[in-house]
Amino acid sequence: RISLTGSRETAFTYAVSAAGVVNAISRACREGELSSCGCSRTARPKDLPRDWLWGGCGDNVEYGYRFAKEFVDAKEREKNYVRGSEEQARMLMNLQNNEAGRRAVYKLADVACKCHGVSGSCSLKTCWLQLADFRKVGDLLKEKYDSAAAMRISRKGKLELVNNRFNMPTQEDLVYVDPSPDYCLRNETTGSLGTQGRLCNKTSEGMDGCELMCCGRGYDQFKSVQVERCHCKFHWCCYVKCKKCTEIVDQYVCK
Repeated sequence: RISLTGSRETAFTYAVSAAGVVNAISRACREGELSSCGCSRTARPKDLPRDWLWGGCGDNVEYGYRFAKEFVDAKEREKNYVRGSEEQARMLMNLQNNEAGRRAVYKLADVACKCHGVSGSCSLKTCWLQLADFRKVGDLLKEKYDSAAAMRISRKGKLELVNNRFNMPTQEDLVYVDPSPDYCLRNETTGSLGTQGRLCNKTSEGMDGCELMCCGRGYDQFKSVQVERCHCKFHWCCYVKCKKCTEIVDQYVCK
């Protein structure tokens, strides 16, 4: 239900989903899984050394971007909403965040090279365009999530900043139109599960720490028995035999 609101969490979800489509299609093109596309045809980078070959089979991020733009945005563009309405605001928000997700993949794609030569001499290099690890895309979009801009719909049917002191977001930035629900407390109407009963890390100062996750309500401590494989030995041939070790550990849950 949380995705039904125009919150910054929804913005992040839409951006990651759009980025995932670009990533999947671009890779599928390179691997020959689609009849409509092949290897990347990106022009040779100007800063690539002249003696390096350009033309390995790269990820087709250009096709992936175009496909994702048509496929993912189609749902938003097929409806006509009243100008200045909440529905139009949400549509424009979704389109903006879809674009930010696609651009994150496109921006992080970079040149990858492979050495050739006798005994690893690397006398020759072949280079191609390669997608970044998707974790990096997620990290970039998480940064965009943290700095997402609060927007509202104008009478002219365009998104405008709630606070004019900030700069207008670019096509690479995330936007949202509704405040986030309170994730500390369970609320079935908004879809928030709350944090009561969640395991937390007593020593962490991050989001998984008991202070933040428990929202100041405190936490309970209990002991649990953990059974793990240990003292593993390889026996010829060919299997590994382990013992089972039991350990009593302290765990903490939010009140």
